[in-house]
Amino acid sequence: MAVAVATFLIALALIASEKIHRTKVALLGAAVVVLFTGEAYDQEHAVEAIDFNTIGLLAGMMILVYITQQTGVYDYIAVRAGQLSRGKPFLVVLYMAGTTALLSAFLDNLTTILLVVPVTFLLADALDIDPIPLIIIEVIASNIGGTATLIGDPPNIIIAGATGLSFNSFIVNLAPAVVVTLAVIVGALYFAFRSRLQIEDRNRDAVLELDARASIRDWDELRRSVPVLLLTILAFFAHQALHIEPATVALTGAAVALLVTRLDLEDVLAGIEWPTLFFFVALFVIVGALEETGAIDEVAQATQDLTGGDRVAELLGIVWIAGIGSGVVDNIPFTTAMIPVVESLQGDGLDDAYWWALALGACFGGNATIIAAAANVAAAGLAERAGRPIGFMRFLAVGVPATLASLVLATAYVALRYIA
Repeated sequence: MAVAVATFLIALALIASEKIHRTKVALLGAAVVVLFTGEAYDQEHAVEAIDFNTIGLLAGMMILVYITQQTGVYDYIAVRAGQLSRGKPFLVVLYMAGTTALLSAFLDNLTTILLVVPVTFLLADALDIDPIPLIIIEVIASNIGGTATLIGDPPNIIIAGATGLSFNSFIVNLAPAVVVTLAVIVGALYFAFRSRLQIEDRNRDAVLELDARASIRDWDELRRSVPVLLLTILAFFAHQALHIEPATVALTGAAVALLVTRLDLEDVLAGIEWPTLFFFVALFVIVGALEETGAIDEVAQATQDLTGGDRVAELLGIVWIAGIGSGVVDNIPFTTAMIPVVESLQGDGLDDAYWWALALGACFGGNATIIAAAANVAAAGLAERAGRPIGFMRFLAVGVPATLASLVLATAYVALRYIA
């Protein structure tokens, strides 16, 4: 456990320093935990710790996004978004954050970020504004929006798998908190960034005068590839009813897109964010060591010890412990470790409020750091590839206040709905 914890903390510090590329740090950290934790965590355990559903989902959507991006369809969407907002900064933020949150709820936040970020770069270029504030707002909106449904954020999927709670129960219990939190946080972030989102009249007028259809560079490729993307997105909505994992949906869509496209296969594969994929693989290995050696269980057990059997303390404690733990580690393994603790606290198993407290804490906690949720890491990878890196500390400066404010609102919601 000492090796796993020390490696994770050192890796986190090096990533925060931004002096060494985060993928290099993560790969070295993964090698250290496999080499020096002994039989407690060998190569077999490390491979089992990798969430191949996330890796497959990422790879498949990266292929689909790259192929469709070559048609110019995202340029078209960016121009239309700018025209619909009439170049007004608040409306730009409102439309982009609202769309991101809505898509995150009914697709998932990782897929949504992979679709939205390329559009955001193009829209920002058209309006001649800094894209990074918009992307940070979208990432935070995606994690909040994904909290609303069973399929929106991985912690909810984990909770549903452990409890059998229905799709509708997630919406009924979580959506009200999400709507309020999204409005407050996005509004606050707009005011925080408004000085960097000012749009000059000449850029606004230029966007309004653009012919959006002229953005399409290859109509034949558009007709071949975009229907595949749309069918893939529709399949995400139905993946649970079809008993198909999201990675299978994404990789199937990618395979079909590769079949129908005329783009060179090597060019398409070169378009994949390989550093991001390897970062995920390495991060899963490092966090798997924390889980396998009992470090995460120790934190989860501390939750049980701190609450002392009081229901109010238990519910509110779960929100904050899950929020802070998910922000520091990663909300997927932390939620997994918290499941047995919540089951123990829940007692007779009839009080579902415990699960809603866990969902709110784990999903909102994913906004704290750049590595706290898959959507964050994916956005950072896309930004770096575009030559506009976000940086660990830059995201932290926004993510921590947004997370704390979200957890305060979640606490108030849990107190009013399930305690009062």
